[in-house]
Amino acid sequence: MSFMDPMKSEDLAYTRNFGIMAHIDAGKTTTTERILFYTGKSHKIGEVHDGDTVMDWMEQEQERGITITAASTTCEWKNHRLNLIDTPGHVDFTIEVERSLRVLDGAIVLFDGVSGVEPQTETVWRQADRHKVPRICFVNKLDRVGSDFFFCINSIKERLGVNPLPMQIPIGAEDGFVGVVDLISKKAFYWDNGAKGENYIEREIPGELLDLAQKFRGEMVERIVELDDVILEKYLSGDEISETDLKKTLRKGVLSLKIIPVLCGAAFKNRGIQPLLDSAVDYLPSPLDVGSVTGDFPLDPEKKVECGIDFQEPVAALAFKISNDPFAGTLTYVRVYSGELKVGDQVLNPRENKKERIQKIVRMHANSRVEIPCLRAGDIGAVVGLKFTGTGDTLCSPQRQVVFESIKSPEPVIAVAVEAKSSADQEKMMIGLQKLVREDPSAKIKTDPETGQTLLLGMGELHLEILLDRLNREHKIQANIGKPQVSYREAVYHECVGECRYEKILGGEEAFAYVRLKVSPFDASLGATVLMASVANQNIPKEFLLAAENGLREGLDVGPLASFPMINTKVEVLQVQSDPVKSSEMSFKAAASLALREALKNADVRLLEPIFKLEIISPENFIGNIVSDLNARKGRILSMAMRGTMHVLQAEAPLGNLFGYATDLRSISQGRASFAMEFKEYAVLSQKNSAELLKTMGRF
Repeated sequence: MSFMDPMKSEDLAYTRNFGIMAHIDAGKTTTTERILFYTGKSHKIGEVHDGDTVMDWMEQEQERGITITAASTTCEWKNHRLNLIDTPGHVDFTIEVERSLRVLDGAIVLFDGVSGVEPQTETVWRQADRHKVPRICFVNKLDRVGSDFFFCINSIKERLGVNPLPMQIPIGAEDGFVGVVDLISKKAFYWDNGAKGENYIEREIPGELLDLAQKFRGEMVERIVELDDVILEKYLSGDEISETDLKKTLRKGVLSLKIIPVLCGAAFKNRGIQPLLDSAVDYLPSPLDVGSVTGDFPLDPEKKVECGIDFQEPVAALAFKISNDPFAGTLTYVRVYSGELKVGDQVLNPRENKKERIQKIVRMHANSRVEIPCLRAGDIGAVVGLKFTGTGDTLCSPQRQVVFESIKSPEPVIAVAVEAKSSADQEKMMIGLQKLVREDPSAKIKTDPETGQTLLLGMGELHLEILLDRLNREHKIQANIGKPQVSYREAVYHECVGECRYEKILGGEEAFAYVRLKVSPFDASLGATVLMASVANQNIPKEFLLAAENGLREGLDVGPLASFPMINTKVEVLQVQSDPVKSSEMSFKAAASLALREALKNADVRLLEPIFKLEIISPENFIGNIVSDLNARKGRILSMAMRGTMHVLQAEAPLGNLFGYATDLRSISQGRASFAMEFKEYAVLSQKNSAELLKTMGRF
């Protein structure tokens, strides 16, 4: 019986669901291409610079040499099935990492051997922490000038706040990097310079590295045996700990997030990938290690539903990504947590309260598909043709209804006005935009309430550029694009109460509702919250309360100053009244909206602007000009350090002052400086800048 067609839950022990993640240009796709080649999935090694990689299949990815969308594939290594996702490294596409980590059991985190921990590395590390994903590290690019494995180890300690465990040490450095010493087996592995890396030679540890290897191995063994009392007792008694016991105990430490193994290599030179695959099999979790998953009962969120990793249980799966294929139609990527998802099944989407028919299931290899009859618990694949399901939705058996925790999308921070070049294309443009936004939850469409323009919102200039390029290429829509605009936010800084007694004649009938509420400042991680607990037990129909809540949420999407969404704001409903004849859902929704507007009049609402963190790497002779330019952009220098021969500046600046910064930095530094930026926080806009902004928007 092949493990690729498991019939027993025990066979899930031979499955690994993991992703590869890192800062942009750390070598994720290059590493993935080697994995595909060595596992026999590909017959040639694709290169990013040649634009012929399997996983970066989009035209925009091949042209720019970056990963934009997370691509999944399935391959085999040493009788194990590997479901692998290659994720983007650019901060604008962080939603791809977020939704991948939501469904993956483990991760390989890559580090540039010269730069160590970079800004987006910190971001993806925090995302993995939030999802409690076990991980192993791979220090890549040790063939580059200035690479330093031990600097990277210290960088991981200092910037990520963890204590990494080196499992290998490099043999040679820069151009002389030829292999690795494996500290578990006490062997040295060498790769040939001219070959594609399929074969490597096992030798004894070279004499010049023997002392260093013994030192690191001693430290490694001490940290591993601390994880198991039985092994620790043997070690303290002077017994030699076997390789099998070391691996078994290390695996426990990785799964419990107590230890982070670190390996090394140079993916572009085809060195170190096979030991990395061995480590993924040896140390990353299988679906059985993750165990059963708990969700909520749709009709009562307080009631929990446990879904076991068992093929015989009712099906339960999470849709984590939507993709529009020009030939297949809508592809919905799913992770199955329980039971079997079969062609012909009818499953329930509890959020929409609608049933979906499973017409076709495929296993993905980047953008190519292979039809399969079913997906089983622990598996990842895609379903073709679902109509109602979106990112983060649960698909379950109607006989056991369950809702899993959804996927949180980051709020967009930048917008452009989009207008079709001809009125005939306007409807087609909206359909195209809606398809793109359905695929990418970090993008949004809204209409400017002042001008009536259609606004496309995204995570950054590159994000919007890619979306508009796809609108042109995939949907054949030529559009006029406005200048990028910052997506500001509004927040209250003073507690206030508002009320509304809604009494009107609507359609010849009387309508009545009364809502009294309080708004107050609230740190909700950039969100706004509505609390109905104070009125939940009153004798008011639930549909009226739900209508009031919906009215409040819609009201919070349009702030009183300039119609920007409100954040860090809490709305607590204190009192409601209804009439058995006159009240309706519509009257309660209107009363809640008007009460909110009344409260916000005196709540000291202020504008907030997005602040971005920057890391700028430059030769010394350009630092002065770079600092002067940042000061002119109202930036703030946080720190300055040396990394090899380069200066590294940590800074922060308002997003509105960073448009076009990539071009300006190239000009200042003669193309020799580079930078990375990521969203940090929303900060209060000064009174002067707020007044200027409101004036330009016609609010004064």
